[in-house]
Amino acid sequence: MKSTGQELYKRAKTIIPGGTQLLSKRPEMFLPEQWPVYYSKAKGVEIWDLDDNKYIDMSYCGIGATILGYADADVDEAVCRAIAAGSMATLNCPEEVYLAELLCELHPWADMVRYGRGGGEAMAVAVRIARAKTGRDKVAFCGYHGWHDWYLAANLGAGDCLDGHLLPGLEPAGVPRVLGGSALPFHYNNINEIKTIVSKYGSQLAAIVMEPVRGNEPEEGFLEGIRAIASETGAVLIFDEVTSGWRLNTGGIHLLYGITPDIAVFAKAISNGYPMAAIIGKADVMEAAEATFISSTYWTEKIGPVAALATIQKHRRCDVSRHLIGIGELVRTGWQSAAKRSGLTVHLSGIAPLSHFAFDGYGNSQAMHTLFVQMLLERGFLAKNSFYATYAHQSYHIEEYLDAVDEAFAFIAAAVEKNSVEKHLKGPIAHSGFRRLT
Repeated sequence: MKSTGQELYKRAKTIIPGGTQLLSKRPEMFLPEQWPVYYSKAKGVEIWDLDDNKYIDMSYCGIGATILGYADADVDEAVCRAIAAGSMATLNCPEEVYLAELLCELHPWADMVRYGRGGGEAMAVAVRIARAKTGRDKVAFCGYHGWHDWYLAANLGAGDCLDGHLLPGLEPAGVPRVLGGSALPFHYNNINEIKTIVSKYGSQLAAIVMEPVRGNEPEEGFLEGIRAIASETGAVLIFDEVTSGWRLNTGGIHLLYGITPDIAVFAKAISNGYPMAAIIGKADVMEAAEATFISSTYWTEKIGPVAALATIQKHRRCDVSRHLIGIGELVRTGWQSAAKRSGLTVHLSGIAPLSHFAFDGYGNSQAMHTLFVQMLLERGFLAKNSFYATYAHQSYHIEEYLDAVDEAFAFIAAAVEKNSVEKHLKGPIAHSGFRRLT
């Protein structure tokens, strides 16, 4: 059947390097040659493609940005008022002050706030501030933190340092070779690795950058140990909450663990799909932003702060995180039950609202994942082996989805038994990491 989205994507690959602006939305990461690629409208958890097919989104849900659901009425009404009032002017919008006050209220350890409009650039701002504060260059990190030079510099050495931190194959082409050795990776829950870095470069360490939690729970004493190391070395502790923030509580997830960073960074869910990012921190660290040049015209527009205020206020008023946790736990339980009934072995990871499963111990697991996506799409679901919960997801969405998961797992289990998984695919196996399009 002809797909308008796939036809348009063929054109896109000839005029847009990489085909899309975001690797996580590249159709080859889901279902090559079959994914609908583009949407015409979205509301709640429903998405319509260019052929007017409707899907229930049980996958990334705007790559984690639309925490309330697509086109949330309360946020959109606030944004429409901001647009009507003029979204940009020579003077500053007062909402940037109101938002800063709210963020500091929610995070009593923080004193000051700067803004961006995307997670990657906000992380680059945070690292710049840390380097300006300390007068040092090197950054120790674990996890994924964006596309900027400070981060990809880790792959200027052996070339695979980032493979264990999200996606394999991230190339540092275009990153100045002189930055080699400035970004030093360690693994989550491995306190000895960061201690080894400190033993070699402690006096040169500008920052320790990490997500407080995402794929795994911190082992006892790990976050406390990181905090102590940062304090002892004088490095700035930066918590990347671009993805984790607002999922388990109203604010940063680090509040639940009682560990105070020097800087925390938010984006994605902070504004329910409108571009916005915030860098919050202690005054003695944040004041270093005045010693370096950090400035951009579109960081001063009105829509982002207005959307963030509306999102945070609704998040707190409606106890959104409680709903997200409940929905996420329903999905996780459903995955486990379906796997048990089918005889498949799956491994679950992530916090409840940001859950992932993997077919565990199979040599053709990527083909199995691809077949899962294909079967769910045929049943009206945008799905992957990851699920990002939103406030718009209701129990009936989950029930319908899990019925489809049950069918898919049973079919995949039978195909594994017959060694016929790839025979059932209607296109290539999905990509599992960064790869050039040809």
